Amino acid sequence: MEWCRRAGGVGGLLCSLSLLCVLLDIQLDGVLGATHAEIEHHLEMGRKLLAAGQLAEALSHYHSAVEGDSKNYLTYYKRAAVFLAMGKARSALPDLSRAIQLKPDFLPARLQRGNILLRQGNTQEAKEDFETVLQRSSDHKEAEEQLMKTNELEELQEEAHAAYHQGDYSATVSVLERAIEISPWDPETRELRAECFVRMGDPQKAIQDLAPAARLRSDNRAAFLKLSLLQYSLGEHRESLSHIRECLKLDQDDKDCFSHYKQVKKLSKQLDSAEELIQEERYQEAIDKYESAMKTEPNILFYTNLAKERICFCLVKLQLANEAIDACSEAHQRDPRNANILRDRAEAFILNQDYEKAVEDYQEAREFDAESNSIREGLERAQRLLKISRKRDYYKILGVGRNANKQEIIKAYRKLAQQWHPDNFQSEADKKEAEKRFIDIASAKEVLTDPEMRQKFDEGEDPLDPENQQGGGQRAWPFHFNPFESGGNFHFKFEYN
Repeated sequence: MEWCRRAGGVGGLLCSLSLLCVLLDIQLDGVLGATHAEIEHHLEMGRKLLAAGQLAEALSHYHSAVEGDSKNYLTYYKRAAVFLAMGKARSALPDLSRAIQLKPDFLPARLQRGNILLRQGNTQEAKEDFETVLQRSSDHKEAEEQLMKTNELEELQEEAHAAYHQGDYSATVSVLERAIEISPWDPETRELRAECFVRMGDPQKAIQDLAPAARLRSDNRAAFLKLSLLQYSLGEHRESLSHIRECLKLDQDDKDCFSHYKQVKKLSKQLDSAEELIQEERYQEAIDKYESAMKTEPNILFYTNLAKERICFCLVKLQLANEAIDACSEAHQRDPRNANILRDRAEAFILNQDYEKAVEDYQEAREFDAESNSIREGLERAQRLLKISRKRDYYKILGVGRNANKQEIIKAYRKLAQQWHPDNFQSEADKKEAEKRFIDIASAKEVLTDPEMRQKFDEGEDPLDPENQQGGGQRAWPFHFNPFESGGNFHFKFEYN
């Protein structure tokens, strides 16, 4: 400083500034930098944690090592190794490139970078790395093998594009299978194969390629949009909504993605809401929601078929037999191999007391879904009901529907009991016929007004059939006489409760 003072003028000022910069550099290095011991500690901890499989913790120490010494090529190389172990090849590339920049003759970094570039389908840059390794180490076996794979991949890419432009999509797919084995991280190869699958009418396989391809680029909105559109067309509306949201995360102002997002979101909300209403047994509201969904998306067959199927189900639950039969028949015509529709129509036929058709539908449903317990149990119940109906059907005896309430049943019983009271008939033959009818009417009233017995009958079991009663013996009649007793004159007395 004394020399600078003596120099005076501009020379003295420059001298002072130089010394000040040196002092500041020393101070900043103490504040911002890290000592050699600290860097070595981070590197050692990173190595141990990497060996133990604790990758996130290892990465944290390598970050500190790089920040402490940004000129050490080995530190970058080691951090790249952690990124690769974590499956983050794209993050590893800049570190490998920095290591090569700091030490151009560091062959392990060039070889590793070449391997990543090859797997990404970047044949030109991969070839440069492998050739550089071979120039410095001509007998490097791995570099030779990878260079051969790079040349093979270039040939496959040319062959695949030629076949695609000729419209030979099957041949293109065949060539691309080998190309993807060599470069599984190449989005273009997967997108091309997905396009071939779409043109071949196999959208599910296209989705399997587009899903990983969409994430192989930092901004692949086009792939997310195409993936979402394919899933939407197949009825996978929730998956479609998820992927179109990924597109909007990349750019919320993307017009194509936002337009499709609004459509998927609206339809998906309607369908989910309809199913929630069904779970809450609000069936008429669910029908209205499905009607709205068909208006939202009238062009894709899947959603119309789904709505028709679920409307059929809801009408059965509402016990609207004729409407349910019509809706289920329309749904069956659209989707004849759908076991659920056949099951629901069978239940509608049961409501309509057409047990033969119910059995037929359940039998056909079992052909399409032999493992379903509900279909097996439904068939057994329909067969029991058919068997009972050939004996006596209490609903038909009273002339009421299967969804009749207790008040309707008692009203029908009173009317028929008065009509067929045996005292209303004079001749012996008419009286005997009336007695038989009257017994059936009273039995029907007893069964259908007793919740437990009615449930048994609805499940295909006649609770008044002696064969179904434990302990044997005859059952007491529901009114105060036994018409089979011998004797003279008698009068009927029955209860209306």
